[in-house]
Amino acid sequence: MTQPAIGDKAPAISLPRDGGEIVNLSDFAGQNVVLYFYPRDDTSGCTKEALGFTENVDAFADLNTVILGVSKDSVTKHDKFVAKHDLKIALLSDENGDVCERYGVWKEKNMYGKTYMGIERATFLIDADGKIVQVWPKVKVPGHIEAVLEAVRAL
Repeated sequence: MTQPAIGDKAPAISLPRDGGEIVNLSDFAGQNVVLYFYPRDDTSGCTKEALGFTENVDAFADLNTVILGVSKDSVTKHDKFVAKHDLKIALLSDENGDVCERYGVWKEKNMYGKTYMGIERATFLIDADGKIVQVWPKVKVPGHIEAVLEAVRAL
């Protein structure tokens, strides 16, 4: 499936988060949402990204913005990842890949000559009206959190 584009209404989400509670995108109506997709808990890039968002969670909150991370890891794996790194952001478990499909981040990837399916690191900025206002495909972690924060400030 193709990624939703700037100006599109963000596809609905209803997923369990770390701790097991169900989170719906509609729960955040009236707030901005940084929805970021990442390949796997506790890998180096994913850990750096989660820690970066955690370090800036108050700056985002001051701008009426919540951060939601999504991977196909289980709630149990998310719980361990959150506890290990003292993360302050919600991590949603998309074990069946439905949300990854709807956001167009489930892609064919290539590493060391092997082709496989996986989550392409991507971030979507959703405004308080539920519209996608910015998309960062193929995210490289260094400098990314700062770029997202700047985009939120510009809303």
